[in-house]
Amino acid sequence: QVLLRESGGGSVQAGGSLRLSCAASGYTPSTACMGWFRQAPGKEREAVARIYLASSATAYADSVRGRFAISQDNAENTVYLQMNSLKPEDTAMYYCAAARSATFGWCPRSPGNYDNWGQGTQVTVSA
Repeated sequence: QVLLRESGGGSVQAGGSLRLSCAASGYTPSTACMGWFRQAPGKEREAVARIYLASSATAYADSVRGRFAISQDNAENTVYLQMNSLKPEDTAMYYCAAARSATFGWCPRSPGNYDNWGQGTQVTVSA
């Protein structure tokens, strides 16, 4: 399976920016989608952004649309999450994940559809 390693997390003040990176190795032909998820204490894991690798089509959670952007660098086998205008409610552990399939070119939203995960990188936004 593909191995994923997240980096770029940290502590910032509200309104600041961070850029998360997800470096992939052992990338398999069956990987169709990459996603960024986050989980805060006491809350369920939620999809933040997804990208369909074949077309670079993206999807975002309503809470981050317009502030976050997911992108891929095929040459480096890396997926990024640019996070701008950060808010305290963005504080969470952020995970990179890979899914084997997509439905009609759309990446799944449920974490259960992703079978390979990185270890996570912490993002903390202070008021």
